[in-house]
Amino acid sequence: MVTLYLILVTIGWVNIYAAVYSEEHKSILDFGQNSGKQLIWILSSLLIALTLLLIDPKIFNTFAYVIYGVNLVLLILVIFVGREISGSKSWFGVGDVGIQPAEFAKLATSLALARYLSAIDVKIQNSSTKVYTFILIALPVLAILLENDTGSALVFTALIFMLYREGLSGNILILGLMMVVMFFATLMIDKLIVLGIITIVALIIIWFVRKNRKILWISIGLFFLTAGFIYSVDYAFSHLEEHQKTRIDVLLGKQVDLKKAGYNVNQSKIAIGSGGFAGKGFLNGTQTKYNFVPEQSTDFIFCTIGEEWGFVGSLTLLGLFMGLLIRIVTVAERQRSSFSRIYGYALASILFFHITVNIGMTIGLFPVIGIPLPFVSYGGSSLWAFTTMLFIFIKQDSSRLNLL
Repeated sequence: MVTLYLILVTIGWVNIYAAVYSEEHKSILDFGQNSGKQLIWILSSLLIALTLLLIDPKIFNTFAYVIYGVNLVLLILVIFVGREISGSKSWFGVGDVGIQPAEFAKLATSLALARYLSAIDVKIQNSSTKVYTFILIALPVLAILLENDTGSALVFTALIFMLYREGLSGNILILGLMMVVMFFATLMIDKLIVLGIITIVALIIIWFVRKNRKILWISIGLFFLTAGFIYSVDYAFSHLEEHQKTRIDVLLGKQVDLKKAGYNVNQSKIAIGSGGFAGKGFLNGTQTKYNFVPEQSTDFIFCTIGEEWGFVGSLTLLGLFMGLLIRIVTVAERQRSSFSRIYGYALASILFFHITVNIGMTIGLFPVIGIPLPFVSYGGSSLWAFTTMLFIFIKQDSSRLNLL
């Protein structure tokens, strides 16, 4: 895990340099450019990692709720005194340095959930457990939504994968995926057609379960809930921010806006596609060099990798991420401590969401929601937060024989 972390951070730093490279700023150590600033964030992250490896691992369990509470206060405080960047008031800023509490909320929530769910006799199947778990997740999500940072708020939905591992019914996971599918289907197709399809499916199910009255009534109830959900989509969609609605319309092909909302994604796909099989070569990316893709060192860093390193480089990066995720899950399964196991799965879930959605939005599979690529994108808050999350888990694993 440490080796994969160092490789990914190095890949990120090199490609941030490529993304901001110019003839006037040739040095990768130019601290006036993002590449030089990122080196400072990397060195400070290594110091954080070393510190985490030296302290008692039990401190994370003991102070999980305290960390969660402090972060919640910061999430609320930033709404009133924070700096607004790209429409989101979610940054504490001093000069050119900004810290985003929402990035650390993922860490705090993961620790709090691991502490709560690892308690004696706490079972995820219990109704009370589900309520308390929902509250632990919902509080930071609501605070982040008030900061107008929808992308960071959506990341917390990834924790459902960890909850599924800890005993949450698979039906809830399937129901959540079906709701997402129906949401987009209703936006793409006339809702009467979607309702007609759902009705046909419901009638078939009712026919097969008609002799089991309990399942019959559950099926009928789910049909009416689904119908209500379909008719609520328009209402929910109308209450999104205008730029969010436009991005979804562009993604679904209902609107072509290559100069505004669709510009980033269109230029991103051009950059990645132009890289071909082996790429144009380091510092030879024309889309990168002439700033055709906005936010290229942050949310769209994958464009630089795709253009300059091509399919081979992109696949290598995905392979490294896959290796890290598999390693985290494998190590989580060998933990003696349920706290460490649950935390490990929370870490894997959040990383998986970030990787999938970030790369997906650069190639037009997901709407642009402004979340970084872990360890690779430029930014101090995300690098600090992900480094802290990973090395807490590494410390837990190094002491697994002493933790119960």
